[in-house]
Amino acid sequence: MQNTITFKRFTFLTIISVCIAFSGNAQDILKKETIDITSSFKPSLKEAAKINFNAAPPVPDSSRPVFKYNIPVNSLALVYQPATVSAVALNIDSTAKWSAANFVKLGYGNFQTPFAQAGLTFTNGHNSTLNILGNFISSKGSAIPYQQYSKADADIYGSTTNAAKQELYGRVGFSNQSYHLYGYDHNAFSYSKNDLLKRYLGVDANIGFRNTELTGFGLKYNPNVTIGFFNDNHSAREFNAIADIPLEKIINNELSIHLGLHGDYTQLARKSLPSINNTLFTVPIAIQYTNDILNIHGGFIPSWDNSSFKLLPDIMADVKLSGEEAILQFGWLMHYDKGSYRRWTSINPYIDQPDTLFNTRIHETYGGIKGTFLERFFYNVKAGLVQFYNMPLFVNNYGVNNLGDGKSFSILHEEKLSAFQLHGEVGVVQAEDFSLTAKFNWLLFNKHKTYPQAWGIIPREFDASLRWKIIKDLWFKSDLFFFEGAKFKTPGDLEKKMRSPVDLNAGLEFRITKQFNLWLQANNIFNNTYQRWNQYDVYGFNILGGIVFNFTK
Repeated sequence: MQNTITFKRFTFLTIISVCIAFSGNAQDILKKETIDITSSFKPSLKEAAKINFNAAPPVPDSSRPVFKYNIPVNSLALVYQPATVSAVALNIDSTAKWSAANFVKLGYGNFQTPFAQAGLTFTNGHNSTLNILGNFISSKGSAIPYQQYSKADADIYGSTTNAAKQELYGRVGFSNQSYHLYGYDHNAFSYSKNDLLKRYLGVDANIGFRNTELTGFGLKYNPNVTIGFFNDNHSAREFNAIADIPLEKIINNELSIHLGLHGDYTQLARKSLPSINNTLFTVPIAIQYTNDILNIHGGFIPSWDNSSFKLLPDIMADVKLSGEEAILQFGWLMHYDKGSYRRWTSINPYIDQPDTLFNTRIHETYGGIKGTFLERFFYNVKAGLVQFYNMPLFVNNYGVNNLGDGKSFSILHEEKLSAFQLHGEVGVVQAEDFSLTAKFNWLLFNKHKTYPQAWGIIPREFDASLRWKIIKDLWFKSDLFFFEGAKFKTPGDLEKKMRSPVDLNAGLEFRITKQFNLWLQANNIFNNTYQRWNQYDVYGFNILGGIVFNFTK
């Protein structure tokens, strides 16, 4: 049995050995039949295309951004504003707005014309200011006896603002003017200098209180009161009191409501004559809507003119056609020009003392276009119908049977005067370095209810003004005036028209040191002889010059 097991193991091992040997020979046989291929190829991935991130330049945008501003047009067009009359052809002025806070300006010219002006400013640098400005000028002609006048005035302005952004402000003013009634035939009539003197003295004070920022309820308020006294050297005394309470409610950026109360009282007392009272009371009510295209102010004004009630329209609208470059404007409104002795003497200083006082109601209906372009040019053109109710007219007082000298003017009461009005303004302004502006106003009267002509009213006028900073320390100024002569009556009740003059003025101002400037002003360069009021010739060519001292530290 043992031999049998041993034999089986030997047989198994022998078979294993034979298989291993056979396997080795088989591998040698396969190896000899294999083909080896050798190559230099090396597999690799293809490079991916790279994206070039080169930023393209932006597309040029020539369109101008549009911003919403609520800035009024820097022009003012009054329907009827007679020129203030002085004996000289032009109010003496510096050649450019003097920006010094503390200065003295002195000068002298032909026609024995001294000129003085002074300004002072006091401030705490924080919330309070006080400004004082005074002026004086006088002239005396040699061609016509008693052709002389003088003006002196002073104003004090002050304001202070508290922590709540509320401003308390006030003003006190004083004026003293004297004229002589030299407009008569000096060969036919004889007067002393005192008989011809007309002196006007005025004092007024104003105080008000306003908020510089909106209240928590969106309100803006500005109540103020003005009291004035005025008298002449012939025992006429006038008292005037004005109370104004405007209130504005801002609802949102587009809508606001305007309310107000306005009262104006005047009393004129004359020697040995009854006093004259004149009152005007109005309650303006309006709604204003403003967006990027429209600006509409619509309302009405209940008014009481010496207890006579009138409901006045107060409607104005601006429609933008092309931004600020073209704006259509429309209006239908009424307002009052208060009648007083002081106001009428500011129009014509040669008037008689009035026997009555009345207020002028002006009714306008107009349409036009205005705008600003290239940031420097502006224009404003409008046309419409205007009616004057209770209009003061001025005619020479020739006395009974037209035997007087006509050196003073009577005030006539025209019940209704209608006219077509054309008004235009155009100009270019380059900051404070250059400005050229022109204005034209034309009134074509077509209806007269009480009198056949609009006596003493200028129907057409044109003026242009140039201000130019030529170099850093040299300024040039020039003014051109033209107006169509007004109608007047002769002693024989004939209707005539005064000549239409052209008046040119020019001036220079230049700095010689940091504190001193020299100035020169020439008026009526053409030496024209003309009259604003019948029988009153203005001065011919006159020239003034002087120095400005600035003592601001």
